[in-house]
Amino acid sequence: MNESQRIVTLLPSATEIVCALGFEDRLVGRSHECDFPRSVERVPALTEPKFNPEGTSAQIDDRVKKIVGDALSVYRVDAARLRELRPEVIVTQSQCEVCAVSERDVEAAVEEWLGARPKIVSLAPYGLDDIFTDMQRVADALGAHARGTELVERLRARLTSIADKALGASERPTVATIEWIDPLMAGGNWMPTLVEMAGGVNLFGKAGEHSPWMKFDELVAKDPDVILILPCGFGIDRAAQDLPALTNRPDWNALKAVRARRVFMADGNQYFNRPGPRIAESLEILAEITQPQLFHFRHEGSGWRRL
Repeated sequence: MNESQRIVTLLPSATEIVCALGFEDRLVGRSHECDFPRSVERVPALTEPKFNPEGTSAQIDDRVKKIVGDALSVYRVDAARLRELRPEVIVTQSQCEVCAVSERDVEAAVEEWLGARPKIVSLAPYGLDDIFTDMQRVADALGAHARGTELVERLRARLTSIADKALGASERPTVATIEWIDPLMAGGNWMPTLVEMAGGVNLFGKAGEHSPWMKFDELVAKDPDVILILPCGFGIDRAAQDLPALTNRPDWNALKAVRARRVFMADGNQYFNRPGPRIAESLEILAEITQPQLFHFRHEGSGWRRL
């Protein structure tokens, strides 16, 4: 283990993984979105979006699609500052071009470096198991294999405990997870697995595959028992601003989940959309919502709330 290793993390989940492994003191740079634990905000931010992140869900979606459609990167990396910081390890991702700085961005930022180039660890979590594989890969890159194994085993045990208890549920409600409001997108990747582990029946999105676009008519047709709204990158209050795009639709009030007051909002930014150590808290939130008679983790109010 290199005691003086300098680390840059360019997505929030990577920052959380590095900190959970006990290497926060080695962080010398982060992305503009890395905000947990709060103490990492002392570290300089090296990225910024190329689009205006303000506005409605539809407006943000239009801006991002325009940039991607022009074959451009969605984020800007401060290559000069990155070089000044002299990192030995940079953790980025290759799973989603619009979620965070990509491996391509990092390669472009360091392509002209002379001498020793930093080790680039690119995370690519598609399913739940991939999240744990990536944690171990980060630990190995930092020369801390045993720490990675311990972290993964501890988190897996928390998830397994919830999944085992959920098997005793008297009913398994059908669940629709909404990852973007306008246009509508369902939760994919690890979300379907978490829904099943929490004691629900997932209706949209497939485990291990990118989150799919969906039509409101599809939501009406499947009429879920539970609707969970957790837009990518948004906290609860920010997501609530876009709710009229759903709640003003003529068929909204006729939905089973709406009539039964089983529509919930969760903090997708801090939990579900961050494939890191807080995947355990994400499952706890889902379990409280899906099987309230079995689980009480006290995340209501901070991690989720009823609509």
